[in-house]
Amino acid sequence: MKLGANSVLFGGHSMEAAFKHIAMAGYDGIELSAIDGMSEHLVLERWQEQAPEIRRLSREYGLELLAMEQPRQDPAKMELAYQAAVELGIPVINCGPGGVADDEESVKGVIESLNSLAERAETYGVTLCVKAHVRAAIHDTPTTLRAMREISSPAFGIDMDPSHIYRGGENPVEAIEAVISRVKHVHIRDCKGRQTNPGVPEMQANGRGDIDLVGYIAALHRNGYEGPVDLEIIGAKEYDLVQCAVIAAESRGHMQACMQACGAR
Repeated sequence: MKLGANSVLFGGHSMEAAFKHIAMAGYDGIELSAIDGMSEHLVLERWQEQAPEIRRLSREYGLELLAMEQPRQDPAKMELAYQAAVELGIPVINCGPGGVADDEESVKGVIESLNSLAERAETYGVTLCVKAHVRAAIHDTPTTLRAMREISSPAFGIDMDPSHIYRGGENPVEAIEAVISRVKHVHIRDCKGRQTNPGVPEMQANGRGDIDLVGYIAALHRNGYEGPVDLEIIGAKEYDLVQCAVIAAESRGHMQACMQACGAR
């Protein structure tokens, strides 16, 4: 497994600050945030202008470009994401499921949209991933399994986030075992309590909450998962650089300890 961090943690700071401090914390790679409103890192409308700088930062700080997060399913936006991913050598694009929970028409519409987007991803040679998200159309293990059944493209994968699964009332260790056959990316963070939101950024740091992340990473290792495990901390846009760096470093230490405990490192 490759340990990375989503640059959205440093959304209030420059892209270079994100690369520098993620590298200082000891991560193997980075997930570029293309999340409008949360960061000004990868801005897809001007990705061609940004590409040389991103390649420089990757080389200078020794961070592999593990993934990109672009939450919208808008076909035009996703087309830009695919183009940028191919140019930069980013293998995985993570998007959100959208829609609303427990609504059959919403689930059908989301799966149809993801089917179409996965077919486009296939032509570009990249992987499109989606994760179960609290209150969205795909929000738990049963709806994730349904998407797996109904989207056959090899370019489609599951992005597993234990925080959303836990806050939805499920056991993340059991959930990962159920869907591991199509897991191509993992977002990771902790959570204190089962409320709808993930809590303040410092309480999302791995080891601060209630989720069995030791068991979660052990399950990934037991099932032979070797892909990215990217820390995703949201809500820190107003945090100073020291606060963001502390969260990144603390979480990376916990991730490393989990991997050592199960023999993955």
